[in-house]
Amino acid sequence: MNALYMRPMTTELNTNFPFMKMHGLGNDFVVLDARAQGLALAPALIQRIADRNRGVGFDQLAVISNGKHNVHLTFYNADGSTSAACGNATRCVARYLMTGSGETQLTLTTDRGTLQAQDIGDGLTAINMGPPQLDWRDIPLAQDVDTLTLPIDGAPTATGMGNPHCTFFVADAEAVDLAQRGAEMEHHPLFPNRTNVQFASLIGPNLLRMRVWERGVGVTLASGSSSCAAAVAAARRGLTDHSVQIDLDGGRLLVDWRSDGVWMTGPTSHVFDGQFTAAFLDEETV
Repeated sequence: MNALYMRPMTTELNTNFPFMKMHGLGNDFVVLDARAQGLALAPALIQRIADRNRGVGFDQLAVISNGKHNVHLTFYNADGSTSAACGNATRCVARYLMTGSGETQLTLTTDRGTLQAQDIGDGLTAINMGPPQLDWRDIPLAQDVDTLTLPIDGAPTATGMGNPHCTFFVADAEAVDLAQRGAEMEHHPLFPNRTNVQFASLIGPNLLRMRVWERGVGVTLASGSSSCAAAVAAARRGLTDHSVQIDLDGGRLLVDWRSDGVWMTGPTSHVFDGQFTAAFLDEETV
């Protein structure tokens, strides 16, 4: 490996390690910039930071480290588990990096692969989340089934976007008991790595109303990878074209499934910066 891209020695999180709070449509993140020094995070500490009453609160935690092109992003869910993809967090970090450099486009990597980001003006940031994974082995599923209509009540569609997704098309997304149905489906045996769950309704030409349950998190106001998965599923089922608008609880995302991947566009927000106290970092997990 080129010495330029060798990751520095890891260190534990300390009071001198600042964090950023960001969100995309209310899908919120704690972001740690670990390019100057690597970072080791215990799952118990991640869970404490995620706690909305006793910590900072987030849907995902994103760690920025040195990467082959520019930076590499690593994502953690609120329960301490990892995720290879997080579309809205990727857009937030891309906006932060482009604002700092003055560039309008950049390349970064995640465990999903190499992704392209663009500042398209009017406060909107676009990210290419890569081609969708449509084969059952790649999503992954526990067995060989038709990913377009799964053998599950409601006949949802399975899609991989670096993480697994299960999309239900329903008459009224508002009427779904999201907390109950999402929790049930996250742990369905057909998904060995658990799954993100979406309930979407077609409310106009190429316009979906969608609500999201994220694995390892729960109900969330928005989800970038979920929006990409739902757009792909809707196009595969002939409900929409390849370019759609998706109205989530937190706002609207634009998704365009192109030949080079699934592009997602929307606003981002850098809310505040902070530092952890020594007392918080030294807490015993209870």
